[in-house]
Amino acid sequence: MLPAVVKLCCGISYPHLRSMTGLQRTAVAVIGQEMTHLKRRGQIHNFVRMHSALNQTEPKQRDMKPSPTKDQLFSSYVQQGQDAMQKALDMLSKTEGWKTEITESNGVEICSKVMAGTRKVFRLQVVLDADVDELYDILFVRVEEMHQWNPSIQQVKILQRVGPETIITHEVSAGTAGNLIGQRDFLSVRHSCRQRSCAYLGGAAIQLESLPPQTGFVRAEDGPTCIIIEALDEDSSRSRFTWLLNMDVKGWLPTSLVNQALPRAQLDFTRHLRRRLAAGADQVSPPLDRSDWNRMNKRQT
Repeated sequence: MLPAVVKLCCGISYPHLRSMTGLQRTAVAVIGQEMTHLKRRGQIHNFVRMHSALNQTEPKQRDMKPSPTKDQLFSSYVQQGQDAMQKALDMLSKTEGWKTEITESNGVEICSKVMAGTRKVFRLQVVLDADVDELYDILFVRVEEMHQWNPSIQQVKILQRVGPETIITHEVSAGTAGNLIGQRDFLSVRHSCRQRSCAYLGGAAIQLESLPPQTGFVRAEDGPTCIIIEALDEDSSRSRFTWLLNMDVKGWLPTSLVNQALPRAQLDFTRHLRRRLAAGADQVSPPLDRSDWNRMNKRQT
């Protein structure tokens, strides 16, 4: 009885099938395969109802949104970077609730604050023997060179230079013995803002269909986060360095372990950065100007 009903339905639908195009024809082919399996399990009556619902709910080509243009994508990246920076600066501007975690004789101070739920963010403050331009150049313009002086980083790759102030990066941490969290990778939008006596570097995690989570890595999420570099009033060759670390490392690590490892990572980073600064100005390449950015953008497109 059921096979006869199926044949009757198919016969009635044949004229409509001939006029179907695109997604509808593909859907009918898939439905035919599914029908074979359902007949074997005596569930054809459920399938007929599903077929009727499909015709009513299948999206039309004219209803599908067009893909965003390159300019629209770039504008979206810039907006995400700006929003991340503003949120991070707002977090730093609220002075209440910070608890001292680490204070070292070399001037490093790390404080923590519990945000929504049980997640902690960490604020590092220190004075570095470098001016704003040098630190901006090392930490933003030359970010792909970070693995050369920071052994905690295996690679930082700029995937897209949206402009002089915004970049999309893929970062892979090194699987070193002292890395309590383990190897992670990060996909981030990074945004910068320069003023005469200070610089702001902000960022947050981003998702790209072209770069899904990689096999063998846990995709962690960073941000909103920021670094503030301010020239000292009494000595512009030195800078006050403030770093808000806000990270979800993902995985199944105990919260207590993560909260120990993150400020330790800030200490390690600061130590490596100081060594990089002490290595001498000969290792610092001249800052990129706008024409340099334009040339690199042309090579990527």
